[in-house]
Amino acid sequence: MQNMGNNESRNLDHRFESRGFEQRKPSMPAMRLPMPESSELERRFTKVLASMDLPPDKAKVLKSYDDDKKWDLVCDQERVHAKDPPHVYLDKLRTYLDPKATRSSRKRKMLGDSTSTQVLRDLEISLRTNHIEWVREFLSEDNQGLDVLVDYLSFTQVVMRREQLLNTEKTASLDSGLSRSPRRYLRRSNTIGSPRVSKYSSKLNMGEARDDVHVCIMCLRAIMNHQYGFNLVIAHKHAINCIALSLNHRSLRTKALVLELLAAVCLVSGGHDIILSAFDNFKEVCEEIHRFETLMEYFKNYEEFHIDFMVACMQFVNIVVHSVENMNFRVHLQHEFTQAGLDDYLEKLRHTESDRLAVQVHAYLDNMIDVAQLLEDSETKTDALEKVAELEDELSHLNEHLQEVEEEAMTKTVELEKQLSESNAELEQLREILASQESEMNTLRSTMSEKDEESRKRQSMLDAKLQELEQMKTVSGPGGPMSVASPVPPPAAAPPPPPPPPPPPPPPPFGGAPPPLPPPGAMIPNMGAMTIKRKIQTKFRLPILNWTPLKPQQVKGTVFSELDDEKLYSVIDFNEFEDTFRLGPAGPLHASANGTPKALKNRKREAVSILEPNRLRNVAITRRKIEMTNEEIVRAINGLDLKRLSLEIVDILQTVLPNEQEVKLYKQYEKDRRPQEALTDEDKFMIQMVRVERLGHKLTIMSFIGNFYDNLHHLQPQVNAIIAASMSLKNSHKVKKLMEIILALGNYMNSNKRGPAYGFKLQSLDMLVDTKSGDKKTTLMNFLVHTVMGKFPDLLNFDSELRFLDKAALVSMENIVTDMHELEKGFELTKREYAARKDSRDCPVILKDFLANAEERFKKLLADVKTAQDSYSRVVEYYGENARSISPANFFAQIVRFCNAFKQAMLDNERRRKLEAGMLQPDMVQPNRKKDKKMTQEAMVSELKNRNKEIKEKRRMLKQDEVYHGALEDILLDLKNEPYRRADALRRSQRRRVENLVQAPSTRTGSGEHF
Repeated sequence: MQNMGNNESRNLDHRFESRGFEQRKPSMPAMRLPMPESSELERRFTKVLASMDLPPDKAKVLKSYDDDKKWDLVCDQERVHAKDPPHVYLDKLRTYLDPKATRSSRKRKMLGDSTSTQVLRDLEISLRTNHIEWVREFLSEDNQGLDVLVDYLSFTQVVMRREQLLNTEKTASLDSGLSRSPRRYLRRSNTIGSPRVSKYSSKLNMGEARDDVHVCIMCLRAIMNHQYGFNLVIAHKHAINCIALSLNHRSLRTKALVLELLAAVCLVSGGHDIILSAFDNFKEVCEEIHRFETLMEYFKNYEEFHIDFMVACMQFVNIVVHSVENMNFRVHLQHEFTQAGLDDYLEKLRHTESDRLAVQVHAYLDNMIDVAQLLEDSETKTDALEKVAELEDELSHLNEHLQEVEEEAMTKTVELEKQLSESNAELEQLREILASQESEMNTLRSTMSEKDEESRKRQSMLDAKLQELEQMKTVSGPGGPMSVASPVPPPAAAPPPPPPPPPPPPPPPFGGAPPPLPPPGAMIPNMGAMTIKRKIQTKFRLPILNWTPLKPQQVKGTVFSELDDEKLYSVIDFNEFEDTFRLGPAGPLHASANGTPKALKNRKREAVSILEPNRLRNVAITRRKIEMTNEEIVRAINGLDLKRLSLEIVDILQTVLPNEQEVKLYKQYEKDRRPQEALTDEDKFMIQMVRVERLGHKLTIMSFIGNFYDNLHHLQPQVNAIIAASMSLKNSHKVKKLMEIILALGNYMNSNKRGPAYGFKLQSLDMLVDTKSGDKKTTLMNFLVHTVMGKFPDLLNFDSELRFLDKAALVSMENIVTDMHELEKGFELTKREYAARKDSRDCPVILKDFLANAEERFKKLLADVKTAQDSYSRVVEYYGENARSISPANFFAQIVRFCNAFKQAMLDNERRRKLEAGMLQPDMVQPNRKKDKKMTQEAMVSELKNRNKEIKEKRRMLKQDEVYHGALEDILLDLKNEPYRRADALRRSQRRRVENLVQAPSTRTGSGEHF
């Protein structure tokens, strides 16, 4: 049966064409009508575009066509519009379903010469190419096209099963070619006699049932490609069941078509449950023992390999198992297919030559949850936590040691400071002595100078006297009379020296005067004990000061040993002190007649609260954190005063805003004129909050103003990083030249197998370190570096032209746009508040000042964000990528990884050169390799985080109300381009890759290490 099914699969298209299914195409090219004027062409093109109901991105592509292509599209669409309305096809299908149709010549005449397969093929083309209004009319309640199509599919399935059973019995190969479940199913469905069916089919000119089933599935696919049609098919009771039952079709091409549709439905919210329900129905109808039994029989037991079916089947299994979020359910479905023999069969397919099938198999294996591995990971995590605890304990000891070292250093510093202070004091004292001695020396020199001068004067005077006497002696002559003169006085003696300085006063008696005697009962201070302080009796009861007193023996050597507080009792006015702090009379409290204190006699009436107990407790906790009165809080909120009401308090207040029900209760309480004194403090606070107009808006504005500059400082560097990185990469001539070299190497390497390429995706740069030589010692990156060093040495520092790529690789443009939208909303709210209050006297100054200072900066940031988006789009497109499909984190990370790999290859080449030259010992290579391996793993972790985020966003389950026109085709195209992978699957795959890297043989050289 399998061989027969494959033959039918190969001949299916041939039968379609041989029976005239392409009759819409004219036998000769249609005459092209003359193109109208530009305005008329644009009007008709816009009308055609609206009727096609395309997604915005596809409509944008069509709008970019030139006038010739637009006119061709208009002509094609207008020719399509000339076909039959929906009821023509539906009337024919209803006729095929009518058992009495063979007796009506009118109905047979209405069918004409076309077979049922031709009618279905025309219907499929109309559903696929006509505008959306035609499809809606086909599916309307009046026509009920979906019901008719599903009924006809169900009918032809029964006929097809009967034909298959008869053909199988004729070939006598039922046991070898058909599994147990389909065989029971075919026998069970033997409800229509073969002669009667053949006679009925020939009278109505019906086509082959297997062809009709295939084209019915294609019609349903065309319907599901529209939003309205998709939701109708999902909601239909039997549509998905009938599609699933079509897996019993012999054509593997039809099976592949069915599995692709079912896989796409799984990726829509709620679709997974519908698919499982359809296979439950399949199990019941086909009398399977286990669900998916028939599907696995088709997948495992084939006689001729059909790649499309194998890929579609593997893709469906991957999606139906791993597209659910509940991990336990995933394990259950995974085990269900394991019981069906899938795991054993996949071991055989691991080394298949088909790349398409191998990709799907590896995707399923990556998505697979290994429960044993999870248990091992749990144990590993426990060990890691223990290791972390040990490291934290070790770190704690190191911190203690560091504190001790710091204390020792501090002590030594204090000692050195003290020594320096003493040395400075001694130096100053010596300087004073020196100055004193120099002054004394100067005085003595001055005195000696004066004495010398006086001595010279005396000598001169004596000389003059002596000369005068000699003259007198000469005048009197010898022997002449001469009066007796008084003897010449001897030379005057020098004046006595100045009296010596008075001696120092005699020292006082030893020990000085005795100190006054202490008062009676006290101890002498120099005897090593403190004076016993007397107890003071106050007039009033005073509060207690909860200090920690020192014991008398602890005071010695402290500042307190030098203090005497009792002498202040006569200075301080303690009467005023007692009046200020008194709590009551010093004696015991007076009791009332019943023995209770008077302070408790007038017990305060218990307060009431409108709030729920938990809410009351939360408000009380919040209120205690705010050290302001209710009136001060209200004034600060109305004045948007962030100086008095800090940002932290604003955030706290936003958590306890009165809700709508509480506002009504408090307003009703005030309306009833009930006393507020009876309320708790928390309720009084909430009443004050209720009275504030636009309380929520005002607190939001305060929070926005308080956080604005922080947000600005947070966003601006990220935006600047994107701009700088994008522009530097776009304008880098060295990177451009490097890409040229890589393109040349790649084309030369692939010339014998794949032909020349004109460019490559940046993700291909990662393959430079994975592409190795025959001996596995040299990577393509190593050779690239070798070539650049030898031929283009000016390119070695190509990364010098790049700016902030590492910072740009950490930026999320989506988060920036989201934050900017929040800032815009906050600005609009602030502007509205200012517009409403600017003419009033109580308009807060902060509003005007904030808008005046912040608006220009915000506009600049907006402009910078726009520049960043434009710059990023240009550089991404310049390198052949799509800005909508790749994030800055991924794009720039690819360049960063390339730069790091290039530098690493330079080090590897240099190490190898030294090793070969005997300049480096082999054992010196190992530490560097460990470092390289660590860098490699860190780069993998960074890449993994970015790709995890991207996969989560890309694989988000599409909700039914989010299904757009063309969504089904987009889903199928995405699955064809890339298999379904979960984010945790990528994590497991990367972990295996890291483990393989870590466990690589030590004989590998450094050049073999790669990302």
